[in-house]
Amino acid sequence: MNGAYSPQEVYTESDIQYIVQYAGSRGIDVLLEIDTPGHTAIIGTSYPDYVACFDATPWLQYANEPPAGQLRFALPEVVNFTASLLVDIAKTLPSYYFSTGGDELNTNCYADDYPTQQQLNSTNTTLNDALNTFTQAAHGALISAGKTPVVWEEMVLNWNVTLSNETIVMVWISSEDALAVAEKGFRIVQAPSNYFYLDCGAGEWIGADPTGNSWCDPFKTWSESYTFDPLANLTETQYELVLGGEQILWSEQSGPQNLDPIVWPRAASSAEIFWSAKQPSGAALNVTEALPRLHVSTSRCSATND
Repeated sequence: MNGAYSPQEVYTESDIQYIVQYAGSRGIDVLLEIDTPGHTAIIGTSYPDYVACFDATPWLQYANEPPAGQLRFALPEVVNFTASLLVDIAKTLPSYYFSTGGDELNTNCYADDYPTQQQLNSTNTTLNDALNTFTQAAHGALISAGKTPVVWEEMVLNWNVTLSNETIVMVWISSEDALAVAEKGFRIVQAPSNYFYLDCGAGEWIGADPTGNSWCDPFKTWSESYTFDPLANLTETQYELVLGGEQILWSEQSGPQNLDPIVWPRAASSAEIFWSAKQPSGAALNVTEALPRLHVSTSRCSATND
């Protein structure tokens, strides 16, 4: 329960298994992610020696969102802990895929972190070298457990990290980044925030910033998402690297009270894009002709909710 908002606001192992089974009975494969080494402040509540810049202020200097805190991935004990944690969880899940995240790693967090700098200096390694060792250990353990690693695009584009050729990369920062990932030969899941982030345009959620906007403004309409071309800028030989796409919704400002109006019908608009790239008739995608189908989707959602 360490780090939870309350004893009730947790995912138990049985909760996870229920979600996986519920989804599986409907043909859905649940891809679980434990983001590493960033976005891991919560681990510091149980293992304070494993997390750098824990709850440091001002948080903007050390993290993309509060609270600050990232794994001290240069430490051998943290490498072993993380690999063991990921495998222990992955083994309980039927999916062949498991995401280790890798996004928004803030280097300021480590610049003044004594344990990290002591380890780097004593072993004459760089932060990038340490990240490479950390990632290979985590991914190697997952691969040995029969899982395919999934990462966010920064692990390919921002860091010099050796990844298995089987690694799947989620492109999220911009649709323009897909080409750079494809040029490195990795398979892609398209999730660019300039088309598909469902929580964009809802204003700032952090507080103390009443006129602030969400980082990925503006609001992404279904018609704008519908214009997305998953194969744009890629060569024909690279087309096969695009596995599909995903609509993303983070939970800072979403929950049972507003989930349906945030998700539908916008998420439905991407089905034709990623499943067939054509209309049911076989014709090219067209926003005007898609509108009636979106009305049907919306009315079905309303009927279900009633």
